[in-house]
Amino acid sequence: MLSTKYMAKQDSKQKYSIATLRETLVNIFALSTPYRGRFYSATALVLVGSAIWLTVPLGLRELLDAVFDAGNEDLLNLLAIGLMGLFVLQALFSFSGNYFLEWVGERVVTDLRKKVYEHLHRLGFRFFAERRLGEITSRLTNDVGSIRTALTDSLPQLLTVSFSMIGSVSLMVALNWRLSAVIFVTVPFITIATRYFGQKIRKLSKSIQDDLADSTAVAEDALGAVRLVKAFVREDYEVGRYTSAIEKLFVTARKKMVLTQLFWSGVGIMFMSTLVIIFWYGGKEVLAGRLTAGDLVAFIIYALNISRSISQTSRLYTAVNTAAGASERIFELLDEEPEIKDETGATQLNHVRGEIIVDGLRFSYEDDRSVLKNISFEVEHGQTVALVGPSGAGKTTLLNLIPRFYDPTSGSIKVDGEDIRNVKVKSLREQISIVPQEVHLFGTSISENIKYGKLDATYEEVVQAAKDANAHEFITQIPDGYDALIGEKGVKLSGGQRQRLAIARAILKNPAILLLDEATSSLDSESEAQVQDALYRLMENRTTFVIAHRLSTIQNADRILVLDEGNIVEDGTHQELLSKGGLYSHLYELQFRDLDRV
Repeated sequence: MLSTKYMAKQDSKQKYSIATLRETLVNIFALSTPYRGRFYSATALVLVGSAIWLTVPLGLRELLDAVFDAGNEDLLNLLAIGLMGLFVLQALFSFSGNYFLEWVGERVVTDLRKKVYEHLHRLGFRFFAERRLGEITSRLTNDVGSIRTALTDSLPQLLTVSFSMIGSVSLMVALNWRLSAVIFVTVPFITIATRYFGQKIRKLSKSIQDDLADSTAVAEDALGAVRLVKAFVREDYEVGRYTSAIEKLFVTARKKMVLTQLFWSGVGIMFMSTLVIIFWYGGKEVLAGRLTAGDLVAFIIYALNISRSISQTSRLYTAVNTAAGASERIFELLDEEPEIKDETGATQLNHVRGEIIVDGLRFSYEDDRSVLKNISFEVEHGQTVALVGPSGAGKTTLLNLIPRFYDPTSGSIKVDGEDIRNVKVKSLREQISIVPQEVHLFGTSISENIKYGKLDATYEEVVQAAKDANAHEFITQIPDGYDALIGEKGVKLSGGQRQRLAIARAILKNPAILLLDEATSSLDSESEAQVQDALYRLMENRTTFVIAHRLSTIQNADRILVLDEGNIVEDGTHQELLSKGGLYSHLYELQFRDLDRV
């Protein structure tokens, strides 16, 4: 389970601390739990490889002291063969360890992407309404990739480098403690620099991920509406928007680059200065007879190894902070609680007739502005209820509450006597089909789009649904027919054709309750007639809610609810409402007066 305490710390506006970083790394490491055995084995192999490497300077010392001083050529050959064997052995251990680490990393990233994607599908409409698609996509791709870097590259290397550094320091102390003391003088300064720069780099890394998400969102907005962009000749404007977002990303990245290079350069200067001192002081020790030439060479190699380790540690610490900054965004996303979820003890909703009771329904968004106010009505099985009213009256909001896209602020909706909050969300939505004004089709085949209503449908069932939706004729006239690819969002089809595919999809689902949201408002007269005919066929023996811009299409509704400012102000049939001379009559007269002018 990911730590929610970590997120609480983020909200407290406190400075990032080592403890906070440690907690983030614990969260990252926890992702590898299913593969912990393989991860430990891989790390152990890499550590053994590092341990073998630590023996190399000792072998070189023996070459210098025992071989050259004594002139023993046989020993020279033996040590050379031994060193070569060590190199081969070290390479084998490193290869095996790194391969398994990479395997764990890729496996964890695959699992995490699936987990994040599954979690996104559990979140409610409110979450998506408050975020741009590009930002969400960036978290799913870029941020998850950063976690892989931390888990398989940064963290294991940090462990092996630390092991190598500790081993080198220990062997240096054993060789000559006076020379070792020179290195210890620089450690506090390096520690302070690491902590200071690490905090700032981590903040900037998170800002970079945010800026990257913003630029991705800008690009997706424009590319997803390319027809609109071209129609309004706004290519230069959109390029400017994206350029501005990318330049902002560059400015933040440049700040991080400056800090990172200052950090690496500063650490490098400190340690190279230390090496010069070691070389100078070690030379004096050799001249004084307190140190052999072999000891000095081994000592310098260990010092160089420490220098390399510290340099790697600096870079890895930077990489870990970068990954931590990105991972925060992933953990924040995974900590998002689904707004709509099954209550404890929720029951399965089966064999629905479609009787609906709405009682005292109120709803408001986060700004506390009431969108619906004390809405109450009853609908019998098979009735068609039309929702009419001015823009912003609450019609679509009411429709969205029936499948629990949102939960009401107060009041209840009952289906066949069951409060929809007491039944499983999946079982409720399986009984409902929606045909919206803006139909969304996937960039796959016509057949696959229709089968979205019933994934295991046979070809014959798909064709029958298309016939019932008045879509079969145009489908068979398209090259490849039902196997034809329709492009992103069905761009290769007309508006009427897309609507009829959506109706075929709804027919195939065979719902008890049907929600039609302005399903014909954007169509020409010929397409509207075909779609309306298909809708009448779909509405038979189903409880149907209709939002219609054209009031002529709802004259045969069993009941018309007129909403205004979140209240039901009129309720009746078409003729009854016309005779009252109220808001419905006024809207009807306005609409047909406009038609007469045309």
